[in-house]
Amino acid sequence: MNNAEKPSKLDPTSRALLVAGLLVFAAGQYLAFKAPPDVQQGYLIRILYVHVAAAWVAYLAFFVAMTYAVLYLWKQNPAYDRLSAASAEIGLVFMLLTLFGGMMWARPTWGVFWTWEPRLTTSAILTAFYVGYFLLRHAIEDPEFRAKAAAAAAILGVVNIPINYMSVYWWRSIHQTATIDIINRKTHMDASMLVAMLVNLLATTLFYIAFLRIKGAIAARLAEREEWDG
Repeated sequence: MNNAEKPSKLDPTSRALLVAGLLVFAAGQYLAFKAPPDVQQGYLIRILYVHVAAAWVAYLAFFVAMTYAVLYLWKQNPAYDRLSAASAEIGLVFMLLTLFGGMMWARPTWGVFWTWEPRLTTSAILTAFYVGYFLLRHAIEDPEFRAKAAAAAAILGVVNIPINYMSVYWWRSIHQTATIDIINRKTHMDASMLVAMLVNLLATTLFYIAFLRIKGAIAARLAEREEWDG
């Protein structure tokens, strides 16, 4: 039996990351439910503990996809293309979760699930771009040309991230300002709420690293199988 035909198993590091992610996520949810309600939003604030964490992982995944895209163009190693695509895919999933969480928060807050204000509009554009990224990958048959075109798209895609983040600063918006205001180095949360937020951020980051390792290993195995069949 060749390596491509062997049953896939999680490597110990990926398994440990998943377990750690689950434990930290459980702790994050406990802290989120223990934290006091927000002065204006009440217990609705609990949605943001997951919503913000999902947005963070989406940003992180798209930047990692760009990094591997640059490495692919430099080294021409197909493994970097596979990891770039894997990270972009994870980022897209978490971006969709971000949009869903935002809609669940918006309905009781604004009275609608969706409105075309700057943060939501730029989020929709960012999501649509990475949907297009995968349509591009599926539309090109030549592996080398596909990898180069996808790398260029992954690099271009991160331009949307600072626009999305800064939209609440640049344009008048009904969306609240950043939960953790990096620009002004402050937060509108009290200490217990901030700790709950950071723990959830850590949990989603651990999940992301585990998912990237797993997805990268699956992609490598599929590439090996295609090479063997060819």
